[in-house]
Amino acid sequence: MASPRITLTVPGPHGDREVGISNPDRVLWPEQGITKRELAEYFIAVAEPFLAANGGRPVSLERFPDGVDGESFFSKNPPKGAPDYVEAVTVTYNSGRKHPQLVLTEIASAVWAAQMNTVVFHPWASLAADPDNPVELRIDLDPQPGTGFAEAVTAAHALREVLREAQLEPWIKTSGNRGLHVFCPIEPTHEFLDVRHAVIAASRELERRMPDRVTTAWWKEERGERIFLDFNQANRDRTMAGAYSPRQLPSATVSTPVSWDELDAVDPAAFTVRTVPERLAAVGDPWAGLLDRPGRIDTLLEWWQRDLDDGLGELPFPPDFPKMPGEPPRVQPSRRNPDNWPKE
Repeated sequence: MASPRITLTVPGPHGDREVGISNPDRVLWPEQGITKRELAEYFIAVAEPFLAANGGRPVSLERFPDGVDGESFFSKNPPKGAPDYVEAVTVTYNSGRKHPQLVLTEIASAVWAAQMNTVVFHPWASLAADPDNPVELRIDLDPQPGTGFAEAVTAAHALREVLREAQLEPWIKTSGNRGLHVFCPIEPTHEFLDVRHAVIAASRELERRMPDRVTTAWWKEERGERIFLDFNQANRDRTMAGAYSPRQLPSATVSTPVSWDELDAVDPAAFTVRTVPERLAAVGDPWAGLLDRPGRIDTLLEWWQRDLDDGLGELPFPPDFPKMPGEPPRVQPSRRNPDNWPKE
């Protein structure tokens, strides 16, 4: 039986808004018993840091109408009936198609999204004011079988050194699962493909220093027991869970910013929908002011050109992308017919 509809009062820049929550007792995380109402109240509790990380930019909503154990789907453009405070911006996708994309400008938008059973928020690396040029360089440290969070931490510290050598200041958060996300604020002077190349250059430099621990190999059969540096998350319309976004895992973990000083002692499983508001009240937001001092990717692009001159070419793109200039074959290496493909 559906629980009665409730109304939550949500503070915002234009005063309080009344946001209706239908079936507030619907359980979204069965193992934890976390309901839709709790999720909506979570966003109110983390409003300021959540909006700082995810607001004012194109964002995709990952919705779970039957809870995290059920099927999910993505909402990118505002659905019919969305309140007028849910904004949108026209963006260009990799196919060249243009379409409105959701933009969150106040926390009532996130509470409305929770009413729509949104669990995971996937923000673009660019702002709505200039969606073609990222304000963040992002690198996803993805543990492969045989590795875990501890190995990702080791790689993250080494990646920080590489990025600082390139005159960038990295910030870090848990993925909400086993990995880590490294972000660098950058000036919005280059489009997504350039930023992707900068990410590849940094990742290759780290791979040279830690060949037994990290890899840029796109094909899983070539990665081994190493941390995969997922360069393709830097592409246009390729996103990862935003800072302070819940994840769909049974434990209701949250992708949580941490300081570099605390990273070695972090337990990512400890950051959940129920614990993150307490953490913020106790230690504040480690990502406060992230965009205040952006760097430039010039050095990384010089490294990219250096590697090109040394014979290291483009890396594969995701399968849904159009074929890109200089891209190697999108065929699993073990399945390639050498008679059909030139040696790389």
